[in-house]
Amino acid sequence: MSMKQTPVHEIHNQDLLELIPRHATKITEVGCSSGALAREYKKINPQCHYIGVEIDPDYAEMAGRYCDETVCADIEDPGFYSLADFEGTDCWVFGDTLEHLRNPWSVLADIRERSSDQSSVVACIPNAQHWSIQARLNVGDFRYEDSGLLDRTHLRWFTRSTMVELFQQSGFRVEQGKPRIFKSTHPNFEGIVAAIRQLAVQMGGDPELAVQDALPLQYVVRAVPA
Repeated sequence: MSMKQTPVHEIHNQDLLELIPRHATKITEVGCSSGALAREYKKINPQCHYIGVEIDPDYAEMAGRYCDETVCADIEDPGFYSLADFEGTDCWVFGDTLEHLRNPWSVLADIRERSSDQSSVVACIPNAQHWSIQARLNVGDFRYEDSGLLDRTHLRWFTRSTMVELFQQSGFRVEQGKPRIFKSTHPNFEGIVAAIRQLAVQMGGDPELAVQDALPLQYVVRAVPA
């Protein structure tokens, strides 16, 4: 049985948008969904040639409303990079996409090999260290969902430190980043945070860093060639 894609929506990620270079001449967004990010970026830089790559043909058709060009393809298809249209991309965008790939290390390494030293990669990546994941694992409540941290189409999981390693191992360095933290309404949130702090002590780690790294739902980063 084939797995359906993450549900499409029309809301763009403002934090991700702010990391995209303002004067890029060519952008390739992998996993462009409805094209919402392209819609907002083209308001800032209408001269940019914005390419959307989407594995779902219905989503690709939607993205065509805002992208200058859309490609319905699997980026991990061996023939993907043979397409000359992607040459000269200034910035590659992965908005909650890298975790869906079979081998994001290889994809990023391939991009680095084919990109100039002035290029960049901008990404939003969910945080597997989030307090809610830790709490749910503790009681065995690890159930896949249609979207969010437990999106059933996620294939890879990253924490803050392993996100940095992902880019380092692929020939990039993280130049800028920001945690995306949203206020919790969970009635036992403070108790869960206290438990995370105590667990870090038992593991010989830094309890305050453990709490700090458990708060972001996602991270947005901009990486440049190392």
